[in-house]
Amino acid sequence: MKKTDLIQATFRTGVLGLVLAQGAAFGGVPLNNLQGTGGIAFNPLAYTSGLEWEGGSSNSWNEVVSKPQVGAWYVNLNDSRINWYAASASLTFAKRLELSYGYGFINAHRYGDNSINTHNLGAKLRILDENAFDQPWVPAVALGGVYKYTDSKTVDALGLEDYGFDAYAVATKLITQTPLPILLSAGALVSDEVVNGVVGHNEYDVVFFGNADILPAENVAIGVEYKQGVDAGDGIRNHDYWDGHVAWFVTPRLSLVAAFAETGGKDRFYRHGDPKNLGVGSGAVFSIQFQF
Repeated sequence: MKKTDLIQATFRTGVLGLVLAQGAAFGGVPLNNLQGTGGIAFNPLAYTSGLEWEGGSSNSWNEVVSKPQVGAWYVNLNDSRINWYAASASLTFAKRLELSYGYGFINAHRYGDNSINTHNLGAKLRILDENAFDQPWVPAVALGGVYKYTDSKTVDALGLEDYGFDAYAVATKLITQTPLPILLSAGALVSDEVVNGVVGHNEYDVVFFGNADILPAENVAIGVEYKQGVDAGDGIRNHDYWDGHVAWFVTPRLSLVAAFAETGGKDRFYRHGDPKNLGVGSGAVFSIQFQF
């Protein structure tokens, strides 16, 4: 079977990263994304995860490690009959270095026993604080990376790798001078992923990502997220991803999110076998996040 035919079959079991909501300087920011990194659904933010311990002194745990933060996701790509479940935990050291772990289980009911397990180890270092130098226009800036592994059964057949490493730089700014607070974030990603790394990894490419959210109320965020598709070589190009989302920050620790994500035209891919626009359709996303 030709590689392009195998890729087409693989993407019938694929899944993508979706989107979640962000608030501003309220309890829900950042979320643990689908890979465990503090951010939105598939994009990172420059903010680090985990609340501080209460009532600490300069020699306490408050200065060493944050409280843990956990997140759970459910992604339903109904037109492809794909369910994706994810769970993660993260915390931050010295108020600057975030470490995270994310586990994913992807099941495509339509194609028999095609379940996939993914493991993601992340690290993010905030190198510039928001409003640094007493300048209200300065964004938070962070550098990070994620080691990603998949046990997809098609990795060998496709000639892909079962592991890869993403590196990124991201800037995030909460703008409070507008009538409603606005959270903006943008960055660059170096990745070799095929379908968010779920299917495998091939050649590296540099892509861009970003999100924008408004906060009509202190505990509500409404926004959009965008991620450019990685061109992974050998004619394999992931479709651009986008989503619209709403987040409700129920308490300073508990957040609930609902989103609709579009990963590219599933029907077009199946009909034309175009490996330059790999997509698995659209679907609903739900998440619950808790900061201890």
